[in-house]
Amino acid sequence: MDFALTEEQRLLRDTVREFARSEVAPVAGELDRTKSFPYELIARLGELGLMGIPYPEEYGGGGADTLSYALAIEELARVDSSVAITVAAHTSLGTMPIYLFGTREQKDRWLPELCSGAKLAAFGLTEPEAGSDAGNTRTTARLEDGEWVINGAKQFITNAGTRISGLVTITAVTGGEGERREISNIIVPNGTPGYEPGEPYRKMGWNASDTRPLSFSDCRVPEENLLGERGAGLRQFLQVLDGGRIGVAAMGVGLAQGALDEALAYARERRAFGQPIGKFQAIQAKLADLSAQLEAVRLLTYRAAAEKDAGQPFTTTAAQAKLLSGRLAVRACEEAVQIHGGYGYIEEYPVCRFYRDAKILTIGEGTDEIQQLVIARGLGL
Repeated sequence: MDFALTEEQRLLRDTVREFARSEVAPVAGELDRTKSFPYELIARLGELGLMGIPYPEEYGGGGADTLSYALAIEELARVDSSVAITVAAHTSLGTMPIYLFGTREQKDRWLPELCSGAKLAAFGLTEPEAGSDAGNTRTTARLEDGEWVINGAKQFITNAGTRISGLVTITAVTGGEGERREISNIIVPNGTPGYEPGEPYRKMGWNASDTRPLSFSDCRVPEENLLGERGAGLRQFLQVLDGGRIGVAAMGVGLAQGALDEALAYARERRAFGQPIGKFQAIQAKLADLSAQLEAVRLLTYRAAAEKDAGQPFTTTAAQAKLLSGRLAVRACEEAVQIHGGYGYIEEYPVCRFYRDAKILTIGEGTDEIQQLVIARGLGL
């Protein structure tokens, strides 16, 4: 078992780390405060070839593996979760359905723009009545004169309403009734009449990312916008979610590391009773525990990525990594705020933003409770 990264993986990690420190960190607080989408940063990430890391070079992607992608997401989340989720939702959720299930024509049409970052892709599964119960999709699409006529709504969708958003892939009921309902995936380009991204949500965190509801009212797209086999939509999206959990787990690792970084720096500088607070055992114990738990979750996340790259079953491992990394991120941010004392409650310090950003990692991409169900199934229960 080799725990060493390849030279290419180290180079990618170090490139993203330097970008996050030099270009993201100086503006992250202001983007959060003003709730501004990071267009310039996304453009720079595209220029660096980081918006399509795991996709083939023939489409303009980086041709890298899943572990390389996880390393990049980890380094971005270490500094700012809004930028990290923008890249992660675009890469492992928005773009992946087209890569996995698209026709050659669909791939040629969309992947070059998506891999370059010129356009963003969104993933439309969640609805008012279909969150954790993903099979309860209410959005419908009926075939009429060679077009899908779509009616319904989606909610909590990332990357759908920016000025560079290119498409959303949605689940919709395309036939059948009751338990025999047929759910399919359909590509809906931005700007299609009848498709309206709603106003962005006011959120606790991830304030510089784009999250909003979507509505479809007699929205018409060509029949060939069906993605993959008709009726296979739910199975396809569950497959996409498995891979997406590796990216979200990497976000949890990165955010926990960022919180630990800030706490360590503060503990070395802040003095009380004549010495740095890092000299007190109470502070040392908190930091030591976080460090140990972080390394364990990091290895679990890397293992999920390695299993996926090796073509091995990774569903259970990805769910375990997502479950534990999200919980650790919340705890690490809470401890970092506690170590900062009153300053941790002030927006001037990054740990305040980190704390607000952390909670969604136990909810999005499948709640902790859904991860527990997935893991239980993997245990044969």
